[in-house]
Amino acid sequence: MKKRLLFIKNSLIGMLVGGINAFFGAGGGIVCVPLLMKLGFERKTAHANAVAVILPITFISAVNYVLRGYVSISDSLIFIPGGVIGAFLGTWLMKKLPTNIIRRVFAGFMIWAGWRLIF
Repeated sequence: MKKRLLFIKNSLIGMLVGGINAFFGAGGGIVCVPLLMKLGFERKTAHANAVAVILPITFISAVNYVLRGYVSISDSLIFIPGGVIGAFLGTWLMKKLPTNIIRRVFAGFMIWAGWRLIF
């Protein structure tokens, strides 16, 4: 019974993260990282796992948007090389930076994202 409740709880968290990520086009990590930390993940592990969780969610959302005609593949392709480089740099930085710096950068990003959504 305990495993079933844990599965349901984690599925609901996944649905929330997936819904926010698909609806806003981003933002799943802003929800996923704090939720993973509440589940006991260390900060760096929560960030890394959030990316692993969001990758398939983002792929499925992208496929749905392409199938519905909301995405121009040719327009999107120009951003992929920079995104790949950024992903490698972000992963490298995550290993190098202390946890308190990562916490501050993430908090700053959350504040900036919230500000952008409001204004």
